[in-house]
Amino acid sequence: MAQEESDWKRQLMEKEKEIAALKNKLEQLEKNHASVLELQDKVMQLSPLTAKPALSNEDIMRYSRQLLLPELGVKGQLNLSGTSVLIVGCGGLGCPLAQYLAAAGIGRLGLLDYDEVELSNLHRQVLHGEENQGQAKALSAATAVKRLNSTVECVPYHLQLSPENALQLIQQYDIVADCSDNVPTRYLVNDACVLSGRPLVSASALRLEGQLTVYNYQGGPCYRCLYPRPPPPETVTNCSDGGVLGVVPGIMGCFQALEVLKIASGQGSSCAQQLLMFDAQAFRFRSIRLRPKQAGCAACGESPSVTQLIDYEAFCGSAATDKCRKLNLLSKDQRITVQEYKSVVDNSGHHILLDVRPLVEVDICHLPFSLNIPLSSLEQRKSEDIRLLQQRIIQLKQQMAGDCHPPVYVICKLGNDSQKAVQILEKMSGSEMDSFTVKDICGGLMAWAKNIDSTFPQY
Repeated sequence: MAQEESDWKRQLMEKEKEIAALKNKLEQLEKNHASVLELQDKVMQLSPLTAKPALSNEDIMRYSRQLLLPELGVKGQLNLSGTSVLIVGCGGLGCPLAQYLAAAGIGRLGLLDYDEVELSNLHRQVLHGEENQGQAKALSAATAVKRLNSTVECVPYHLQLSPENALQLIQQYDIVADCSDNVPTRYLVNDACVLSGRPLVSASALRLEGQLTVYNYQGGPCYRCLYPRPPPPETVTNCSDGGVLGVVPGIMGCFQALEVLKIASGQGSSCAQQLLMFDAQAFRFRSIRLRPKQAGCAACGESPSVTQLIDYEAFCGSAATDKCRKLNLLSKDQRITVQEYKSVVDNSGHHILLDVRPLVEVDICHLPFSLNIPLSSLEQRKSEDIRLLQQRIIQLKQQMAGDCHPPVYVICKLGNDSQKAVQILEKMSGSEMDSFTVKDICGGLMAWAKNIDSTFPQY
């Protein structure tokens, strides 16, 4: 009798183990099914986040190291789990920001980006990999975030933020983080946050420098308070134009994550009226106190004129993109195509090809028969470079014989700086040096690589 009872208990324990294993498999399948990400190409209405009444044992283990902080604790962690954050831009800033917010247990992450992953992204956009090239950045980032923390709800948006969808989207999130790299989007996000009453954590990174501040938070200024008018488009440089060391946006994205977590957990931000500036070359930080909220601000002032979203590309005079901008400073007869220039070369036409890129870009790649004088040297009228150009024009004039105006063709990476150079050179022709004709080569060296010589490096 005792032996039979023992056998039944043993069989029961075995069955209980089988049931526990099956339950575990079922939970894993349900979790994997729930983590399937659907890429959104339009703004959909989201259901409100459900507040957690308490932390689970798994939560306590996962977040134990930050739960020990008196500044955060259980209450702060529960606040994080009930907070939704929209990240505008899944690039160099957005990747580390999303990674650390997910790791810390933010309840919902909206990841917005209308671009796809490219090879040139990977040195700084650390959520993406080589295998993600051609994939929507929002989906790539969301997939990586879910691998890190499957309990965080991720909503990837493959769409461009616009005056038509910004309010509907931003009103569904508690905090907005601007990780964009263009002026129209900065104004659009700011105005939408002001109209929606949302704090805006904004950062930027270029070359070896970064900046961070928090707008529209606890009575602090908004972006328009500090920058009521956009800068001229030709004065704006982004990473595609000026370059950036990958770790710099990584550092600034981490600082964004820090401020978002402080706001979301209830600690508040110390950057609401401060501009943090980071100089990576000197490894130096500076904090500048910003002027307070302006009563006459068009967006957040006492009598705001911005009561609805406007056409921000028209307002800023530039496209809402972080790609290299395309300027149109010259008339059609002041420019030639790369195909037309190729004909000049093929027909051995006498000319000067003037490359106006900085030396650091010329070292990357150049056409072997070009003369390099950077645009900055032309703008500053550097005597050494001006003399060099004058000598080449005189030599060319002698080769051509007769009373003629030697042709000068100007090239750069994309045909932007070359247009500025043409404007300068036209004023110099016949006054500061012998007369010559000058034309810009449309699209620059990247157009040459695309349409003429596929072996020429692209960067």
